[in-house]
Amino acid sequence: MVDLRPVAYVIGRILIVLAILMLAPAIIDWRAGLENGIAFLQSAALTGVVGGALTLATGNALGRAMDTRQAYLLTAAIWALVPFFAALPFWIGAPGLSLNNAYFEAVSGITTTGSTVIFGLDELPAGMNLWRGMLNWLGGLGIAFIAMIFLPLMRVGGMQFFRTEGFDTFGKALPRATDIARQLLFVYTLLTMACIATYSAIGMAALDAVIAGFATIATGGFTPTDTSFNKFGPAAEYFGALYMILGSLPYIRYVQLVNGQALPLWQDSQARAYLRWLAYAVLSVTAWRVWTTGDALEPTFRQALFNLTSIVSSTGFFSGSFPTWGGFMLVVAFVVGVVGACSGSSAAGLSVFRVQLVIAVLRREIRRIGNPSSVDPIRYAGRPVGEDVLDALILFVSGYILILGLMSVLMSLLGVDTISAIFAVWTSIGNIGYGFGPLVERTGTFIDFPPAGIAIMSLCMILGRLGLLAILVMVLPSFWRR
Repeated sequence: MVDLRPVAYVIGRILIVLAILMLAPAIIDWRAGLENGIAFLQSAALTGVVGGALTLATGNALGRAMDTRQAYLLTAAIWALVPFFAALPFWIGAPGLSLNNAYFEAVSGITTTGSTVIFGLDELPAGMNLWRGMLNWLGGLGIAFIAMIFLPLMRVGGMQFFRTEGFDTFGKALPRATDIARQLLFVYTLLTMACIATYSAIGMAALDAVIAGFATIATGGFTPTDTSFNKFGPAAEYFGALYMILGSLPYIRYVQLVNGQALPLWQDSQARAYLRWLAYAVLSVTAWRVWTTGDALEPTFRQALFNLTSIVSSTGFFSGSFPTWGGFMLVVAFVVGVVGACSGSSAAGLSVFRVQLVIAVLRREIRRIGNPSSVDPIRYAGRPVGEDVLDALILFVSGYILILGLMSVLMSLLGVDTISAIFAVWTSIGNIGYGFGPLVERTGTFIDFPPAGIAIMSLCMILGRLGLLAILVMVLPSFWRR
């Protein structure tokens, strides 16, 4: 049997930290004379008690190294269980969501998806909007840490290719993991502060700048207004695009940069392909829009740059009339949303790394048609790619496409129109946060979806973060046996 004590201990510690962080929005709402501060205090008390009980009950597990099965369980618990406690303020206080919708909002925040079921964000208490931004920021940091440490160990979707850049086993890696976590926190905080300062300098109000800054670097997408970046002006769109790109590059490269190694970031094959593909998407959509409608070049380019960067980085901000452009834009947006940004960042989707390998495999198989006996190994960034990596990659991509199709059908069976159903699953499993379709057009939120549809999207957001294989592995009886 799997020893659950180390997992429960870490979850308990996370819940204690979550409870302490709830005090910040509580203080803000209390100082503003709002009763919503009481809801945060109640949520913090319940979360702290549960976290403290777990920590005390499993304290004898302190210092024990985790194995692979425990890493799977811990990762699943972070994305599935922690959002329940993070949802308590949405349920107990304003806006008084149902538990189903509150869980959706918290999952969306912690997985840095950015979808919302709240309409009327401008009227929410300041503390509640701050809490939404904090969930994005905390989720982005957690995703960065897990992407660098847990996923290579768990061999999810070919991520074991990056093990030589980080860790071999948990037992040997823990001191190194602590060092990298400290450096990652420094870089992540520095980028966030720079983003907030930039937003403040171009005229954003203090709370808007803080929440948008949290969400931008985390590629999370929550804002304190229903109109997203339409409220902030052209300069915010350009700087927002810049910081979304910075937030969706491989975090290991930032750690290396802090250690005085700037060259790996410049030479990173994934980062270069990401920027190149994004440029192709923006320029093609801009040219198509200008040619077919005669719109002015600069605002068309700006909206295409900002919105497509938001989609490919799985952030979820929107601006201008871009969501209504339709046609060619929808095709490009769907494709770049599925591809996503870089592995090892807070962005989601298949990831550029995996798509590059898929393309390499397809090219090899085409060459083999003419020369079946040839030995043609796959190489990435000058390194050979093992068959175990390619097998995990194929399983991941197949699972991603399968779950996208099956969940879209299931959503349609609930009475949701086809476009809304497909894009709801697309935005959830890709942690994109960007909505298209008739059910989204009225409010720009997912509030009009049926309760079962909201639950499906919550599940898809968690699957998008964990990867389908991580879930399937845990339901196998062999996983629980030694």
